[in-house]
Amino acid sequence: MIQSARTPEERQAGWHVLWTQSHCEQLVHDQLAGKGFEPFLPKMNVWSRRSGQRHLIRRPMFPGYLFLRDALDKEAYIEVRKARGLVTVLGETWDRLAVVSDGEIESVRALSHCDLPSLPYPYLKEGMRVRIASGPLVGVEGILDRRKVAKGFLVLSVDLLCRSVAVEVDCTSVVPA
Repeated sequence: MIQSARTPEERQAGWHVLWTQSHCEQLVHDQLAGKGFEPFLPKMNVWSRRSGQRHLIRRPMFPGYLFLRDALDKEAYIEVRKARGLVTVLGETWDRLAVVSDGEIESVRALSHCDLPSLPYPYLKEGMRVRIASGPLVGVEGILDRRKVAKGFLVLSVDLLCRSVAVEVDCTSVVPA
């Protein structure tokens, strides 16, 4: 148990992202928890249909990923990497790992603990090239300029004319192009 020699303050550095093999999130989580680390595998309720009946089941919120709160010195990093089913810890090198903010983790944790059914949603941000997936503009591609809670502007451009036109679209019908 490598973690017992370190104080809780030393372990509270940041939330790292662990990339796992397909369907190995729980396996990696359980191994790391058994070694004294603090892994977090967010799950969400999703509707499933089996034998003609719908029911809610718990699935990983981000398939293939889980989070780990630890300072991860070299010794701890090596211990984490030994977990069966782990592909890598996201980041450039062992001493320059990617960190997720506490605020984002707390939001994910709140959603994970509520009983509301959830569904995956494409990651969209301003300036991203998107395609309309449903509705009268299906198949049209453009740039997502701005969005409100559920609305955004799709900007269509003709480069040769150096002109653009924008249309307000429902963001639930937009997917990354």
